Amino acid sequence: MPRSPLFGRRIHISGSIADDPAIATPESVAVARQLVSGLVRSLMKLGANFVVPVDAEPKRDDGLERCFDWLVWQTIKDSLALRPANAPGPLAVAVQHHKSEDQIPAEHVALWDEMRASPLVRIENAAQWNMNSKRMEAQARYGDVLVTLGGTEGVLYLANLYHAAGKPVVPLDLPITGEHDGSRKLYAFGMASGNTRRLFQIADGGNAHAWINRIRFPARRTVDERVSTIVDLLEALERPAAFAVRLLAEDHDEFAAVQTFFDTVVQPVMENEFGYRLNVIDGRQAYDHARIDQEIFAKLHRSTVVVADITGSRPNCFLELGYALGRCLPTIVTARAESSTPFDITTVAGLHWKTDGTAEDRRRAFREHWNAVRNRPPLVNVEGLIP
Repeated sequence: MPRSPLFGRRIHISGSIADDPAIATPESVAVARQLVSGLVRSLMKLGANFVVPVDAEPKRDDGLERCFDWLVWQTIKDSLALRPANAPGPLAVAVQHHKSEDQIPAEHVALWDEMRASPLVRIENAAQWNMNSKRMEAQARYGDVLVTLGGTEGVLYLANLYHAAGKPVVPLDLPITGEHDGSRKLYAFGMASGNTRRLFQIADGGNAHAWINRIRFPARRTVDERVSTIVDLLEALERPAAFAVRLLAEDHDEFAAVQTFFDTVVQPVMENEFGYRLNVIDGRQAYDHARIDQEIFAKLHRSTVVVADITGSRPNCFLELGYALGRCLPTIVTARAESSTPFDITTVAGLHWKTDGTAEDRRRAFREHWNAVRNRPPLVNVEGLIP
């Protein structure tokens, strides 16, 4: 059975229900909770991972929980047997703040104690900030895909964070909040065909607007049918982008060597092994923007990772490399071992690749170097003044 495109990707399910039972009826809330549970179980089977906040659980006057975070945690625990044995970890990134442990509802303490002790869970802290915005920034940093339902301003803020990072936002139009609030507002935005691709894009040039219509579920659709459709959409999403900075002038003496390096090493490893889509902007692709410089920097800005090869010492490559480093994007810097460049890539742990040896040997060297440097800190500390 082929591996799902969601294998190892971190899914973040976020939202809440309205306080007013006239807006979010108990029946609608029950359907939403069944959908969340079913979605988590289905994603567990596919080897997906999760980003889940750890916090208090406010309740409505009728006793219904307003958020879905603890439901996600419980479903993860109950579905561990469904997870493929070879799925990469961590299974869940738990985002909390310094007061989280004291605010966990009593009925969920045992669940959290079991999860926090598990090697499958990685705990990340939003420093000393007891602020939703800081916690959301951490959540968006670790998540790969955001799925929203219900909610209000917080969902909109979180969606903007994901969009700014070039990550897909999948809004569900469930009647658990006001029609013009949170996820329903995002969904209405996406219903305009010109906006849908700003929320998410489909692999291989697929039709995003067709998908936004498919997830507008009529009441007659069962929860299982809705979950199946959402999973299909998540699997159809464009993969995270790896932007290629490289020599593209075909008349350059180094072009053939660079092209071979990307064809036999970079693309196979980044796409077939790491699950990225390699973006090379050379004017041959369909444009999303009016000018090629805008195309380059818009896609570079929202890339997940960058492979910057400076063989040939082209000024545009140095410009794009500087932009990537300034954006604090995970960046691997490479150059042909025999080439002469004015930039000493050893200062940023660059890879000097060779043209001899087997393709597998060269892929192994690239793979090992990428795994060594992909999580290194940015060149400049951009933390705030007060920790």
